[in-house]
Amino acid sequence: MKDALSIDTKERVPASDLTAEPPHAAALALSVVNLLSAHRRQLVRLTVGALLFFAVVAFLIPARYESVARLMPPDQSSTGTALLGALAARGGDLLGSVAGDVLGLRTSGATVVGILTSRTVQDDLINQFDLRKVYWRTRYEDTRRLLEKRTTISEDKKSGIITIAVQDSDPQRATAMAHAYIEDLNRRVSQLTTSSAHRERVFLEDRLRAVKDQLDQATSQLSRFSSRNMTFDPAIQGKAMIEAASTLQGQLIAAETELSGLQQIYGPQNARVKSASARVGELRAKLRAMSSASAAGSKDAHLYPSLEQLPLLGNTYYDLARQAKINEAVFEALTKQYELAKVEEAKELPSIKVLDEPAVPESKVWPPRLMIIIFGTLMAFFLGVAFVAGKEQFDQVAVEDPRRELVRRFSLRSMWRGRKDALGAAKF
Repeated sequence: MKDALSIDTKERVPASDLTAEPPHAAALALSVVNLLSAHRRQLVRLTVGALLFFAVVAFLIPARYESVARLMPPDQSSTGTALLGALAARGGDLLGSVAGDVLGLRTSGATVVGILTSRTVQDDLINQFDLRKVYWRTRYEDTRRLLEKRTTISEDKKSGIITIAVQDSDPQRATAMAHAYIEDLNRRVSQLTTSSAHRERVFLEDRLRAVKDQLDQATSQLSRFSSRNMTFDPAIQGKAMIEAASTLQGQLIAAETELSGLQQIYGPQNARVKSASARVGELRAKLRAMSSASAAGSKDAHLYPSLEQLPLLGNTYYDLARQAKINEAVFEALTKQYELAKVEEAKELPSIKVLDEPAVPESKVWPPRLMIIIFGTLMAFFLGVAFVAGKEQFDQVAVEDPRRELVRRFSLRSMWRGRKDALGAAKF
């Protein structure tokens, strides 16, 4: 027991050691506190000035707003996509992506992202919103680069959801640009699709345009021919002319019979004989105009073609009418097929489903003004502390020390004073 007490007494720290000199860390902290206390006015002025300066800078930076839209990728039912999905389900995203790269498979989401980041879509947005004027750029290349920096298009590997985030100084324009991305995507997908229904629709559309031109040309030729020759339907027109000629022939026979009876009773100078004779002549002229081609070209020709010309005109008329009817029938058939092809194309066309419509942002995403003010002020404060500490160390250097003269020579004040002296000497 006595040995334990003796050992404890020997190991006990003397009270005089507690009043020994403080350790090096405490001395360093004490010197820093003294330094800051000695230059507190300069540091406070520097900190307050930096706070005001960075506050002005932070509020002078234009605010940017971000509008976000989320899309569901188009459905794909191909074997390659099913195989890729199975590998991803078994081995995770890494195995699925590696298998896709090895097998050369592409997902619909990657295709959509590629279309959205293409130069064509970017140029459409630049022209639609006049972004060269908005971004203060003259070249399309610079405007595309800035638009790419302010647009984020990404695809979630697990869910396949595509996110479009557009930043702009105007929240309304940011929302409109996000909508423009979606509209342009739908238009490009419909134009670039390679389905069989799309190819059939394009072929029918071209063929329909050509047949429409042929139908218009044939109809125009038929109308010009009918107008020039006063021919409408040779069959009906010929039947009507034959009936009219038969009627005129009967009237001519009756008039000639009446004239013959009057000539037997009266002389040639009789008024009734002259009237009957004029009647017979008029009927004969009308009958000749209807039946003779030479009479039809005379001064007193009838308004319609003669019976002698009608068969010749009928051949040309029926050829033109037949061509017009064929083109009309082909046009009607192609129109029906074209409408069916449009329906099939709409069924096969991969539609872009919008999960989240782009909304007008209410808060800014840039700049982080509070962070700029805080970090800028802290940076100025620590630079001030470093300057004060360096100046304190410099003041402790002896006057005859060559390092002091070297520092003084390369200081900013000495360099500025030397430059002023050089300019003054150059003036004289």
